[in-house]
This record gives sequence, C-alpha cells and structure tokens, in this order.
Amino acid sequence: MMEKIQHSEVEVNGLKLHVAEIGTGSKAVLFLHGFPEIWYTWRHQMIAVANAGYRAIAFDFRGYGLSQQPAEPEKETMYDLVDEIVGLLDALDITKAFLVGKDFGAIPAYLTAALHPERVAAVITLGVPFLLPGPSAVQNHLLPKGFYITRWQEPGRAEADFGRFPVKSVIRNIYTLFSKSEVPIAADDQEIMDLFNPSTPLPPWFSEEDLATYASLYEKSGFRYALQVPYRSLNVETGLGEVKVTNPALLIMGEKDYVFKFPGMEDYIRGGAVKNVVPDLEITYIPEGSHFVHEQIPDKVNQLIIEFIDKQSI
Repeated sequence: MMEKIQHSEVEVNGLKLHVAEIGTGSKAVLFLHGFPEIWYTWRHQMIAVANAGYRAIAFDFRGYGLSQQPAEPEKETMYDLVDEIVGLLDALDITKAFLVGKDFGAIPAYLTAALHPERVAAVITLGVPFLLPGPSAVQNHLLPKGFYITRWQEPGRAEADFGRFPVKSVIRNIYTLFSKSEVPIAADDQEIMDLFNPSTPLPPWFSEEDLATYASLYEKSGFRYALQVPYRSLNVETGLGEVKVTNPALLIMGEKDYVFKFPGMEDYIRGGAVKNVVPDLEITYIPEGSHFVHEQIPDKVNQLIIEFIDKQSI
C-alpha cells in the first residue's frame, strides 16, 4: 500500500510543502507529526484510515523534511504552524478536517481547534494532551538542568551535540532513547546524545529501512527549524488568555510514555484537569505503549482513531 501514497508539493503562505495523501473519501484526516518525526511517521495510520473510507493527508511541516524553510526560522512559533494547517486545508479545498497530532504536533492541532473551531471536526492527539505554549507549558525548572528540552532550548547546544554525528545516528539515538519510559536527562558532563548506548538495538517496530527514510528527509532539512519549533518557541506567551476547545477530542497515551514523568503531567491527565480546557475529551491508555505508540502498536491505534472518527459528524 505504501506505493499508493501520492506525493505532491503544495504552496501554502509562500512556502512549498511536501504533502503525502491516500484515499478518496469525502472526509479528510490531516496528520501532524512531532519530532524527530516527519510525514512518514503516519504511514500505518494513513493506509488504515484510507481503507476505512477517509482521505488521509500527512505533510512535512515548514522547515522539516522536504518542505521549504521559512526565511527566518528563529522568529517562528507554533502559530506559524496553525496558519499553515488552515492554509493547507484551504489549498486542498477542505472545509473541515479531523486533526491527528503526535508529540508537539498536538499543540498546533489544539490551537487550530481553539482559534478556528469551524475548520476542525475533531482532534486526536497521541503522547501529548492540550498544552498552551507559554512559560508554564513544560515546567523545566522542576526537572534537573540536563532535561532534554532545557538543553535543546539553549541556543547552539543541540547544534553542537547533534553535529558530532551523522543525521541518521541522531535520529536513531533519539528514537531509541525516547521510546523508553524515563525522561531523557543528561548529567552535567554529558550531552543528550551521550545518553545513547551504541550497543542498543533499534526498537523492534522500527526497521533499518524506516531509519533510512527518516534520515534522508532530515538530511535535507537539518534540525534548525525543529529546534526553534517546538523547543525554543515553546515558552513564548500566546496572549490568548483563557482557552477552551469545544470540539470532540481523543487523547491516546501509552502507559510507558516518558511524558507522564513531566512535572504535573500525570495528574493533569489522569486527574482530569485537562477536561477543564477540553471538556469533550475521551482518554484511552495503551498498557505497553511508548511515546511512539502509533508506530509501535499501529493496529490498536488505527482501531481507536477509526472508531472515534466514525462516530463524529462532519
């Protein structure tokens, strides 16, 4: 089925975006990747939702993979991705879509629903619940200073760390480290890449071919934009004040996802405070699931997504 995925370039807000799609249904599902992911991270889900009668679309965000870089990446924030999502829907002539976001892709998914609710049929996120960008988005100060987000927010630091290795090694290291249940935290005399033990095999659900595909896309884009959005723009104030997402929503969390170890996160999700912001939210936990649950246990994730979108009206 992979060869049935069509690839095109679509111009949105002056930048050419790499767009992958499959399926001819009248209802569209737009998939939003995280880091170190790319459109390809959704390969299993795209084929499944297309087979279920939907039009599946995944793209490389601006500055990622085969999509063009904006002129000044360091000035960009999540809001540029919100404009990009709406602009892409316009360019593809889609009035309303289901948004599926993984990792940081959850943030523009929810912001799009908050700011343009009429364009969003429902929101599904994996690994990350509703988070509003701003100083309290992730409470870095409650974690050791070697916390990976703190390290990657420091200008130049990740560039020097990643720059010691081929792109393929960086992707392999992050995929392997971040599929564990502990938050990646470096010691004072270490960088994040040093946490990787070279004798560790790739996760069983991530093949050498998958790694080569990711690497080829990041070799084109590098990591400059990825370090800005999400990491270095995560704490920028939104100026939105109180936000509520009234669209139907589903959160899929792997029980072994390291994000649960972020300060306050487990309580925010399991204690139900997240429903103050997203009142129409269902939460599903997958016992063995890691942060990459959609690649690790695709059949289960596909089933959850399809069952959820099948019961929504659009």
